[in-house]
Amino acid sequence: MKQEKTNAMRQLDREKLPYQVHSYAGGALSGTEVARALGQDAACVFKTLVTVGRTGGHYVFMVPVAQELDLKKAACAVGEKSVAMLPQKELLPLTGYVHGGCSPIGMKKQFPTVIDATAADCERVFFSAGRIGLQIETALQSLEQVVPLRCCDITAEAS
Repeated sequence: MKQEKTNAMRQLDREKLPYQVHSYAGGALSGTEVARALGQDAACVFKTLVTVGRTGGHYVFMVPVAQELDLKKAACAVGEKSVAMLPQKELLPLTGYVHGGCSPIGMKKQFPTVIDATAADCERVFFSAGRIGLQIETALQSLEQVVPLRCCDITAEAS
């Protein structure tokens, strides 16, 4: 059965970058459930979070699914005084993606994107392919070729 391509997959194809697509059942699962369904280490499976800064600018952050975004560290990473999570109802009009299926690749507009520094420890990274139930697996270097990424410590300390 042929897989219908998402914007993220088409962009990787255009750049001739290697990737694998993984599917999972169950709809909008939590990130750790997705990692478990794929049989992957949750430290290398990333969720894509969209924020809005105090200045009105939008920013994308990628953090391991078992971690939380530290909003103060995130703001510092993008040069804002503060950032807040984008309201869910604004996600689709802004990015073209739904909650649970938001990919850092192929958004309507490219926003500054920061991935947690721990991504450098992963041989391959996993993230949404742009549709609930689909994940892309690729090397961090491939992701960096289609999305201008910065690697920074942006996760909250475990309590």
